[in-house]
Amino acid sequence: MNKPTLPDQLSRRRFLHAAGGGVGGLMLGLTPTGLTRLHAADTVALAEADPVAAWKSRPRIAPVSMVPGRHTIHSYYVANPESPDGKRVLFFSSTHPAGYVGEVRIMDRATGKETVLAENVHTEDAHRVACQQWLSGGKRVAYHEVIDKKWRVVVVDVETLARTVVAEDRQVGFGQPAGDLLPMYGCHWNPGTHRDLELWDARTGQITTRATIAEVQAKYGEWFAKEFKGKPCSIFFPVLSPDGKRVFFKLAAGGGGDNFMAKVASQRQGIVCYDLARSACIWQRGQWGHPAWMPDSRHIFEVGNIVIDTDAEGFKYTKLKDVPSPRGSHPSVRPDSKLMVTDGISEPIGGKPGEWGIVVGNMAGGSWTMIHSFDQTKGAKSWRRNDPHPVFSADGKRIYYNVSDGEFSRLFVAEEG
Repeated sequence: MNKPTLPDQLSRRRFLHAAGGGVGGLMLGLTPTGLTRLHAADTVALAEADPVAAWKSRPRIAPVSMVPGRHTIHSYYVANPESPDGKRVLFFSSTHPAGYVGEVRIMDRATGKETVLAENVHTEDAHRVACQQWLSGGKRVAYHEVIDKKWRVVVVDVETLARTVVAEDRQVGFGQPAGDLLPMYGCHWNPGTHRDLELWDARTGQITTRATIAEVQAKYGEWFAKEFKGKPCSIFFPVLSPDGKRVFFKLAAGGGGDNFMAKVASQRQGIVCYDLARSACIWQRGQWGHPAWMPDSRHIFEVGNIVIDTDAEGFKYTKLKDVPSPRGSHPSVRPDSKLMVTDGISEPIGGKPGEWGIVVGNMAGGSWTMIHSFDQTKGAKSWRRNDPHPVFSADGKRIYYNVSDGEFSRLFVAEEG
């Protein structure tokens, strides 16, 4: 087992731009013994032999924003907060103690300048805040909010700051930043008219129903009857695949009422993979963990470091060897499929008691490192707590995650050494 690499101290400089590739054919990196000079050819060979190597060489770690006195939170481990071109970072800011009332903002990485896309945004909790996410190659940002207990999905044009309410009585799932499709679903705690999977298309402005709860129940009726026992159900929390051709989602049975902040507001379980091109349910599992699409849009990476093949009959999977899966983990895969990142309780793998850690592992197995371990017991005082939710940038050189080690939950970025 690899000995975890922990930073001795956090860099206090702002991460305003990507690190350069080196000077005069050399790359500089901090290691436990000090500053080393690696020839570029050696660095490439090392990365090819073990893609985790760059993360074992003292990654540079810092808060995304140095503005004090506020929470800065990215939404979820399936949504990269960095824009597709790498120039801006999207986050939710809040001075509210619980962290679920605030602003949707973008920050320019080169200058640190921030732009408010929406203010006085009320959300469900600090766990996923406004589910803010990039769309249309970075031209748009989508989020959801609640006003007087009425939910709505909003899309902002990043250049003009024009806001459009694209749907009411819905919440937003997660699309893909390069695409134009935005998945949406109805209020899972009190299923009403909107119980199906809907997609909003930024090109046309149209909403279409792509999977109905009726067809899902017809396909998996025996499991539905056993799990939900006849309760009214709806499609919940859809996540679009990287190629936009598939989507997976949970199922939810509403408890009725309007208290969406109740922990028992709905019964949520199972995962269904739906093929949009074929208009068919193609795979189902009775348990939901913390799934994430892999870059090939066929496989799902799940808690326990397992790779699930959604084209296979039944539950067929492979498991990464010799890479830890900490309790509480939210695993996701780098866009080139060579590395994974996850979070979770770090004490069993080298952290201090009660700390959470960020783990990077080789998708081929056998190599891993813990890049950061920290107190995660403080921060936003939300009824549903904020988790780190680590995710890679599009170029795979940076990892974004939330840290709740003080009064405020803060968005951090780690950059490979």
